Amino acid sequence: MSREMQMRVWVIGFFVFIFLLYALSSVLTPFVAGLAVAYFLDPLADRLEALLKSRSAATALILLTFFAVVSAFGIALFPLLQAQVTGLISRLPDAINVAHGLLDPLIAKIELELGAEELQKIKNGAGAFAGEAVSWLIGVLKSLFLGGKAVVNALSLLFIMPVVAFFLLRDWDLLVAKVDGLLPRRSADTIRQQFREIDATIAGFVRGQATVCLALGAIYATGLTLVGLDFSLLIGLGTGLMAFVPYVGMIVGLLTAFAVALMQFSDPLSFVLVAAVFGVGQSIDAAFLTPNLVGGRVGLHPVWIIFALMTGGALFGFTGVLLAVPVASIIGVLVRFAIGRYMSCALYTG
Repeated sequence: MSREMQMRVWVIGFFVFIFLLYALSSVLTPFVAGLAVAYFLDPLADRLEALLKSRSAATALILLTFFAVVSAFGIALFPLLQAQVTGLISRLPDAINVAHGLLDPLIAKIELELGAEELQKIKNGAGAFAGEAVSWLIGVLKSLFLGGKAVVNALSLLFIMPVVAFFLLRDWDLLVAKVDGLLPRRSADTIRQQFREIDATIAGFVRGQATVCLALGAIYATGLTLVGLDFSLLIGLGTGLMAFVPYVGMIVGLLTAFAVALMQFSDPLSFVLVAAVFGVGQSIDAAFLTPNLVGGRVGLHPVWIIFALMTGGALFGFTGVLLAVPVASIIGVLVRFAIGRYMSCALYTG
């Protein structure tokens, strides 16, 4: 088979894969989630298999422990989070009134400087931009929660995902060996090297960053609770989970905490303490968490990660969000490989 024919086969296979992913995105969620759980727990399963001498027993023990811990946290935290979400929604009118009280003098001063006509143009432009932003956000949320039939996805995650995770984790090494046996023989070593780099990238970000998110969520929730901030558990855990998106989580969490503090506190010290909680969290993250748990293995630019998450959510819903970082990692490794080949060929060197 000529090189042109091989390239044609790979391109056709890629587009068929994209089409199937788009067509089946509403039913793939439990399978992608099960794959993520199996990939996350595979190193632990390898170590426990060496002790128990049985992959099935090691898989069953790990998954039972994993889902028991997740369920226990969910049962313990859900009532608290539900109460805080309800309380936060009920306080939104007060927050709007406070915002009006702070912004009205500033708007009046700007109106004096610019004039009513210019200010009205700015308001119209800002209103149009805000409307487009809200429409885009609603579209993404619909694709996440409505387009994929959220209730069906929730039930499938509850009942199907653990089964998928068990079989994938049990047969993980067999599946890897099977895929390795299907690689084109002439290019097998090169493909294996790229897979190793992809695995290091995904492992460094997904496994490492997931641990960082949990740790930051605990730090922020504990610190804000000690400060006495309302909705501290919701804000802290939410900020930690959003830390998966670089910089966005911390900024959104800090602004939300300041907004709540503005409604709750009147003394400057409380604002300083809220800022100190986020400062301590970021310092621990920069000095210890990210260097030790993620390190320099990722090689993914923050803007690329944000773009991948937004694109995956807009195109494929929740399934796309789950696949966004692995796909971004694969593309990043392949692009670096292509650049390396380009810089070593005559097209670059002349």
